[in-house]
Amino acid sequence: MKISILLPYKENFSPSYAGAVSLFINDTVSISRYKKQTIIFGNTNFKDKFKLKYKNISLDKIIFQSLNKRYVEEFIKLEEKRNSDLIELHNRPIYLTYLTSKLKSKTYILYFHNDPLTMSGSKTVSERIFLLKNCFKIIFNSNWSKRRFLEGMIGDYINSEKLVVINQSAKKSNINLKNKKKIITFVGKLNKSKGYDLFGLAIIKILNKYKDWTGVVIGDEQRDKLEFNHERLKKLGFKKHAAVLNIYKKTSIAVVCSRWEEPFGRTSLEASSNGCAVIISNRGGLPETVTNGVILKKINSKSVYNEIEHLIKNSNLRKNLQKLSIKNFFLTHKHVSKLIDQIRDQKLEIFKKFNTSINKKSLRILHITNFNERHNGRLFFNTGRRINNGFIRLGNSVLEFSDRDIQKHYKSYSDIYGSKSLNDKLRKTCYNYRPDMLVLGHADLISPIMLGQLKDEYPNLKIAQWFLDPLNKNGPDYHKNKNRILDKFNFIDANFMTTSPDVLSFLPKSKMNYYIPNPSDPSFETLNNFNCDCTNDVFFALSHGVHRGNLKSRSNDDREIFINKLINYSKDIKFDIFGINKVQPIWADQYFKTISNSKMGLNLSRGTPIKYYSSDRITQITGNGLVTLIHEKTSYEDFFNKNEMVFYKNMSDLSEKILKISRDEKLRRSIGRRGKEKYLKYFNSNLVADFIINKTFEINSKKKYLWHNN
Repeated sequence: MKISILLPYKENFSPSYAGAVSLFINDTVSISRYKKQTIIFGNTNFKDKFKLKYKNISLDKIIFQSLNKRYVEEFIKLEEKRNSDLIELHNRPIYLTYLTSKLKSKTYILYFHNDPLTMSGSKTVSERIFLLKNCFKIIFNSNWSKRRFLEGMIGDYINSEKLVVINQSAKKSNINLKNKKKIITFVGKLNKSKGYDLFGLAIIKILNKYKDWTGVVIGDEQRDKLEFNHERLKKLGFKKHAAVLNIYKKTSIAVVCSRWEEPFGRTSLEASSNGCAVIISNRGGLPETVTNGVILKKINSKSVYNEIEHLIKNSNLRKNLQKLSIKNFFLTHKHVSKLIDQIRDQKLEIFKKFNTSINKKSLRILHITNFNERHNGRLFFNTGRRINNGFIRLGNSVLEFSDRDIQKHYKSYSDIYGSKSLNDKLRKTCYNYRPDMLVLGHADLISPIMLGQLKDEYPNLKIAQWFLDPLNKNGPDYHKNKNRILDKFNFIDANFMTTSPDVLSFLPKSKMNYYIPNPSDPSFETLNNFNCDCTNDVFFALSHGVHRGNLKSRSNDDREIFINKLINYSKDIKFDIFGINKVQPIWADQYFKTISNSKMGLNLSRGTPIKYYSSDRITQITGNGLVTLIHEKTSYEDFFNKNEMVFYKNMSDLSEKILKISRDEKLRRSIGRRGKEKYLKYFNSNLVADFIINKTFEINSKKKYLWHNN
């Protein structure tokens, strides 16, 4: 399992300058079972970095641009190449907003090292609900931080299993308490928030009264300087982490008297792990940092002074606290790293489960599309059936959910469109069936809100969408079709279209968009026209009027105009045309019987040809051994050569090629046979279904797909 860890912008991943976040990551990842599979991404390129896999994201400053957002955008580019299984974010909930807009299907763990209510991206209840919905786990460094996160929340969110408390860690030192000196130490920012003014007033009085004791102060403050001076008060300024730990080893009493609600408190934790008698305030998560210590009842200089003096006077108490601090210390790097790995293991188990399911071909798939049950089998060979057959042949459990049939059935005065009943039925069906995967095919009436609810209820559910209609800007229903795709985009894990995504500017830039061919099916494409003495030259049929079963009145579209011109242009060609010029469309078995008598099939789609787009008639033509005539602008020459399909430039070119093939039986039979063989071998429903599953679950398949570069 590959793990990517994203540091906060400008977080110093260096032993010389590390903050709490970097120290935590280094301490836990260094001994993690996933160490070799983990890369840390940051934006500080120090020469002395921690000895872990680290990738620096360098940024050029651009005026009026958010560096944090650009930082995440650059990480996204790297992550798209790395394709990790788990992304861990530290202390920047706002990053999740940027990441999920581009990397929707990733698994995220978010760590809070500070108060959630003070951080961009988690201040409001709605923001925190968003985090819960989009994270696999949210890890807090204290119970106090978790309680802060839950402020204002109600219902199931309160007891969510996604919320986990894992305290920070420290190295358990092997200390000889006899080496302890009469030293009282303060570590932290020298400001009022950290209570340095309280310590300063107290320590001066202590040092004046107890001549054999020394005070040590480690830290600095650039803005609000507080000056406390004494000949036995050593002010060391900023020190590297290792130097701080060495001083703690000699320290008898450590004071952490913050006014600020500390989310946890690494300084008190490390003081305790090094055998100090620790005095801490009762703010925030500080009481959770020590097992044996003194908690200040009041946060003032008098209280600090009294507790220090009490420990000085009572050496037995002081030494006992020191002893118990070491004996009872359990928040070791090993312990905490193990807890984090257990969280990662949960993700790995899910990953293994789905991989195993796929390898064993045992997914539960709920396939939602129009199966046309109310039309008496008129379109038994439609694309939904083909993809469905592919899922089943791969060994999956597939439940058909014919959305438009259900919607029509449940129309009523209280539910005029039947959509409410449809979505309620989907929820109930998911409850009973518990699918691993939802597959949506033109499922326009399924509400995006319902998909979001299903994602919340079933966090491991994957949702895929396939779409077959034309998406050419100059073609019919462009805006409508575009909106149909985008309507559910925020809730799907993978999007599949019969148009090349790289020519669709409206699509959000994402690796979740894929091209699929119209799938052939060996149970439907049973004809071998290349072996038949066909009497017609060119077959073409329009399918409008499907709901009525007969031709409906409407204005001519561009295909009708083209066909009529072609007929007039090609006097010596015998055409078999349906669905135009008052000739009724043909359906079902009659359709296949009709095409069995044609040498060639015209694969003409609505609108200007666009890369890879074709209606599903290409499967019926090519798959049954007719010679397929297709415009070169479709770029199908990327998949088929001129010995397998016939590509034309314009009407004149098309007419000439039709005439040539109609007069050359050997050529016709050869192209028809080769086209069918290739289409059924490389564009069949099993491969398309397999591709949909693998891309949706982000499984690296060893199979080669002719239409996709692995």
